[in-house]
Amino acid sequence: MYSNCTGPGFALHSEIVMPYISNYGTKGQIERFIPEMAAGRCIGAIAMTEPGAGSDLQGVRTNAVRDGDDWILNGNKLFISNGWLTDLVVVVTVTNREARTAAHGISLFLVEDGMKGFKKGRKLEKIGFKAQDTAELFFEDVRLPASALLGEVNKGFYYLMNELPQERLLVGDMAIASAEFMFEETRNYVTQRKAFGKTIADLQTVQHRLAELKTDICVGRAFLDSCLQLHADKRLDSSTASMAKYWASDLQNKVATECLQMHGGWGYMWEYPIAKAFVDSRIQPIYRGTNEIMKELIAHDIVTKTKTVPLSRWRGRRTVGGGGEADAGPSSSSGTTSGMGGMGAFWATVPWAERSAWRT
Repeated sequence: MYSNCTGPGFALHSEIVMPYISNYGTKGQIERFIPEMAAGRCIGAIAMTEPGAGSDLQGVRTNAVRDGDDWILNGNKLFISNGWLTDLVVVVTVTNREARTAAHGISLFLVEDGMKGFKKGRKLEKIGFKAQDTAELFFEDVRLPASALLGEVNKGFYYLMNELPQERLLVGDMAIASAEFMFEETRNYVTQRKAFGKTIADLQTVQHRLAELKTDICVGRAFLDSCLQLHADKRLDSSTASMAKYWASDLQNKVATECLQMHGGWGYMWEYPIAKAFVDSRIQPIYRGTNEIMKELIAHDIVTKTKTVPLSRWRGRRTVGGGGEADAGPSSSSGTTSGMGGMGAFWATVPWAERSAWRT
């Protein structure tokens, strides 16, 4: 993103799809797909979004039913990045319509290009990310062997919630890198472009705008670096990842708007890099969970904690595992009010009243 070249979905392939296989796949699945994906001979995609299910993953309608040892898959997916080029798709599927909640009946399947009944729709025309293909996918009576199931049956929602923090952190990281690029591109422009007998950079209003943007970007970089360290230590929770995603992508769009404005009319021309950066930035607050949903997750985390743990008791403590507490001490390095790892990403999205059922 700093080079202003989004390209194909490299990050999606390597940082989102492959971890699903390496974390939840069988030995056979890992040995078969990971080397091919690492070599670039097998392009990965993940199919979550449907015409009626975007940020609400519990609204998925694509389904698979057992037929002997096999599964029969039917449904369609929309806005799938890498969808046209993909050789292997992780498909989010309903496998138990009678489950007590939708989340209890979701599974993941590995669907390969060329399987009978699996069809790729048209490549969708986007306003940005032109080099990355996005497509519709259709599944009509696709027969899947038992070996196509990724992880355990009906545990797919849990896997998704565990992996989404990394996806959202990735969006935040891309956003900050893009903001840094746009700032430097604009600084170079205003120090060369002349108006009223001097450079635009000599105008106080432009200088103050640059100062504000530089400060915002530096604050964002510091927060993202902190989140990356938490993630490396396996202590990044869903709420903090949601903060990173929504705040950084909102900042990216603010920077895009301000920097394009400082380019004047030339900023509206495709020949200037700021124009491409501007349209590419617009998807960031939308995919991987809209920023409105990110705020819902953050707020849910705040409200449920204040209900269950008095603020006076919360200082110096952190949540672990499935909701228990452990002393973190006043010098805890988590940097957040929660140190939830693996399960934390899951609990943050499950309604409070349903959590006891998940623990059994």
